[in-house]
Amino acid sequence: MDHKNGLTRRSFLKKGAVITAIGASGVVGISKGVFAKSRNYATLIDLTKCDGCKSEAMPKCVDACRAVNRAKFPEPTHPIKNLWPQKTHDDWSKKRDVIDTLTPYNWTTVQKVEVEGEEIFIPRRCMHCDNPPCANLCPFGALNKYAEGPVVINHSLCLGGAKCKSVCPWHIPQRQSGVGRYMKLQPMPAGGGVMYKCDLCHDRLKKDQIPACVEACEKRLGNKKPLFFGERNEIVRIAHERAKEINGFIYGEKENGGTGTIYVSKVSFEKIDSRLVEAKSKLLLGKAENPLRDANRWAKGFLIGPIVGALGAIGLALYDKRQSSKNSPESVEPRRARTEDKKEEK
Repeated sequence: MDHKNGLTRRSFLKKGAVITAIGASGVVGISKGVFAKSRNYATLIDLTKCDGCKSEAMPKCVDACRAVNRAKFPEPTHPIKNLWPQKTHDDWSKKRDVIDTLTPYNWTTVQKVEVEGEEIFIPRRCMHCDNPPCANLCPFGALNKYAEGPVVINHSLCLGGAKCKSVCPWHIPQRQSGVGRYMKLQPMPAGGGVMYKCDLCHDRLKKDQIPACVEACEKRLGNKKPLFFGERNEIVRIAHERAKEINGFIYGEKENGGTGTIYVSKVSFEKIDSRLVEAKSKLLLGKAENPLRDANRWAKGFLIGPIVGALGAIGLALYDKRQSSKNSPESVEPRRARTEDKKEEK
């Protein structure tokens, strides 16, 4: 049993069976997370105030994110085996210094585009959706939406199937192979490591501390900071006031059914997105509809995903049982007795 993570092999299998039953019934409109009304947080990012920390070696929000999460970064076992049957794998372990995109070692990045002669800097990380398809469709149950707002990956449970990345409109989660429980199950036609992304500094929130990126931004710019953090209702209110003040636009309030990351810009997000497309960026800011609305598209995922997850759980159960058997006193004693018998025969 894995009491530390609140999960047992029995509950893993049970969860898979329940989701399979839901899939079979054709019900995909999973209800939204249960939020504590006064503690559902969000972040406001005012693009009119972000200068990308051009005078710094690294944007302060990026630096702070890396520092506070360094202990969570993956340490893969080399050589890394290819996934099966793809015959490829994802390895960012030798590119840990990359900061211009999201990676398992870089959970926040700052994009730069030029629109109508004006530079626009865009801090990017997980959007922390109100009704996250990644958490609802993960076949391994490795993602959770918490009442405070964060969508968090359980790294000790994730098998790196990357369905979370596939269903995310912004493709935020990133995979590192050669780590995690998947290593005990290779080869398996699902999984391939562990997925990583911003968790909104969930550990800090539990201590009544604000996310590290917001704190670092405030320390640098004070009242002129572009990042704000607070209860979502208040953040949305401020966003609308700011948008009205600059005759601007809002992104994130309704996209994908609503998110916990709200952007404000005086330049339309359609224009920003078109520049990102031109730059061939993988992190776009276009229209985003929650894939949970498309029942037919994801019905197979509800049926097949939990089955694979259940098979994985069975494999882990057998692996753990075999390891326990090897290390138990009962398995050691007979070997010792046989050794002593041979000595007596001599």
